[in-house]
Amino acid sequence: MLSKNQIKLVKSLSQKKGRQQNALFIVEGIKGISEFLKSDYRLKNLYTTDLIFEAPTHLITKISETELKKISALKNPNIGLAIFEIPEEKSAQQSGLTVVLDNVRDPGNLGTIIRLCDWFGIKNLVCSQNTVDCYNTKVVQATMGSLTRVNVQYLDLIDYLESSKTEVFGTFLTGENIYTTNLPPNGIIVLGNEANGISEAVEAHVTRKVTIPQFGEIKDTESLNVANATAILLSEFRRRTIEM
Repeated sequence: MLSKNQIKLVKSLSQKKGRQQNALFIVEGIKGISEFLKSDYRLKNLYTTDLIFEAPTHLITKISETELKKISALKNPNIGLAIFEIPEEKSAQQSGLTVVLDNVRDPGNLGTIIRLCDWFGIKNLVCSQNTVDCYNTKVVQATMGSLTRVNVQYLDLIDYLESSKTEVFGTFLTGENIYTTNLPPNGIIVLGNEANGISEAVEAHVTRKVTIPQFGEIKDTESLNVANATAILLSEFRRRTIEM
């Protein structure tokens, strides 16, 4: 049975302030919990209606479906909710491809981008300080466990890009056609805010501007969703390595 303090703690982790104060975050559902249990993330508590997870028994609390609904952020909770410790950030390695996000605010977009990085073998994702927290419950849910395999770091982007020794690609409405330009196996790919794109301060450090051309005859669409743009860019960069 859940105590009031346990419920209070879980509820507090739905807010960034609570996650930072406790250095904890929430993972829900069979897939997500199983992925994190297999990773280097340290389990704090696991609340479940069905004892199917392989975890230390002293960290597992059997609860009812009613109790799970009380602490879950999902409309239809799936068997369990786990609390994991937030690890210390690891420094991003400047090798291969690195994705950089400038003020991406939507949790679903960030979660999808983390999954894309995992799919395309991108080990490092660097985010601006004002990008949505990767331990936001909605972000974690959207990653479907990919957060365990992608190193996410929050940095001052200006300092990071100034210290970079590789090409910095930025996505804009005008620039080199991503389908026809030469793309190297190494580099930094910058994507911007959903509404405003890449900020001027970050743009000043972009060495090559690229664009995804629009093919529709009636060009009423202002821009692509940032997660969709990420998928196209990473696919093109990786395709070039196959063709080399």
